[in-house]
Amino acid sequence: MSSLVAYDDSEDDDESCDQKEEEQSDPSGLNSVNLKPRPAGSETVLGQSSSSSLYVYPKTQHWDWEYHGGNEGKHFKDRPACLTFPKTVADGSNPAKRRSSSLLGVRPYIPKRQRQSEQAKQPEDHPEQSLENPTRKGPVLSDVSPKVKPYLGEKPRSSGTPKKLLMSLEGHQGAVNTVQWCPVPHISHLLLSASMDKTFKVWDGAESGRRLRLYTCHSGAVRDACWTPCGRQLLTGSFDNTAVITDVETGQPTVKVDNQFKVMCVVLHPGSPDVFLCGGHSSVVKAWDSRCCKVVKTYKAAVQQTLDILFLRGGTDFITSSDCVSRDSADRTLIAWDYRSTAKISNQIYHERYTCPSLGLHPVEDSFVAQTNGNYVALFSSQMPFKMNKRRRFDGHKVEGYAVRCGFSLDGAILASGSSTGSAHFYDYQSTRALHAIQVHSQPCMCVSLHPVLPATAATCDWAGEIKIWH
Repeated sequence: MSSLVAYDDSEDDDESCDQKEEEQSDPSGLNSVNLKPRPAGSETVLGQSSSSSLYVYPKTQHWDWEYHGGNEGKHFKDRPACLTFPKTVADGSNPAKRRSSSLLGVRPYIPKRQRQSEQAKQPEDHPEQSLENPTRKGPVLSDVSPKVKPYLGEKPRSSGTPKKLLMSLEGHQGAVNTVQWCPVPHISHLLLSASMDKTFKVWDGAESGRRLRLYTCHSGAVRDACWTPCGRQLLTGSFDNTAVITDVETGQPTVKVDNQFKVMCVVLHPGSPDVFLCGGHSSVVKAWDSRCCKVVKTYKAAVQQTLDILFLRGGTDFITSSDCVSRDSADRTLIAWDYRSTAKISNQIYHERYTCPSLGLHPVEDSFVAQTNGNYVALFSSQMPFKMNKRRRFDGHKVEGYAVRCGFSLDGAILASGSSTGSAHFYDYQSTRALHAIQVHSQPCMCVSLHPVLPATAATCDWAGEIKIWH
């Protein structure tokens, strides 16, 4: 068997014996090789074989070597390197008999089981998951915000009006049409936003302000969005003629239907969450069953488009708002429908010549409100014949053609509304008195959503794509 290192014949036998004694006395292998510069013109080949060979060049006077032993964190270095050693030098004469190399710079072999056990002991390095990824694997529905947790076991407190800016949420590239808190109390820190940039998103609106999910299942502007009662799915309507039910965690659409018109508003049936209504740029309102993805009912009216849909308490009746305005607009501006028979119950509800871009149901009393382009919020009874209360109205803000939304606090004591001037207005429901107004945006404020659990907390959005949390 050929030797691993071949020395010149000029070296005497005594020197080779001394070298073997040094190898035995130094088990670490630091002194296992004694390299000396050769005279000019002489070149020594170490371990020649058919597959590889290692050459030592004589011009180098200083060697740089590095040792990796059992402790790989230690490094031993000298001057700039000019010599390297291969990990193994094969013996071409007999491949079965290979001599283990003790040259410097060769890592010792570590068995696979030992490597796995060492890796298991070391703490795993989990890189922070990107918030830009819509398929992020971090749990959303299982987390409970530390800010919300103290209020879960308590009785609902009286709502207050927010006055300070808590945080700003940026990321939408178009106007944000609506923001809505999750209705499930223990995950009510989740905030849903729908934008004209064809996306809708879920944020941590109570504490960190991070964007938790980004959904891009629409090819047109997302005009309306809402949570399902369980908080696990989202219902959205878009200008791409579709309405989609999306899973919050996975971001995958579970139901997608084509309405054949641009969808302006979507709403879930309060008694049967599997049924939802869609209205938009059409004279027809369609009721879909998400279990079979089929239209189960249609409601026809002589209007050009439906601006908003509101189910009354119990789900037997609902109100639609249209853009039909004339000199005598006593009909078709607000229409009451019977859900089961698809018949019109009343069309003599609102007698003023203003359109109503949004509707809101009072959480306690039998009444609902309609945002009007007359720069006030009108109050109606939710019982037949749906009379308008002419002595009570909420005014002081501006609408001016924008789809400004309004909504109640959880106890119904406060009515909140946006404004085309960029301000948020808060009214006392019983006295219709203006409680507080705050300038929240430089662009028209499209929606003000009061938190269902945290007192005096609200989310606002504007026409420029900005979302803010106030406390």
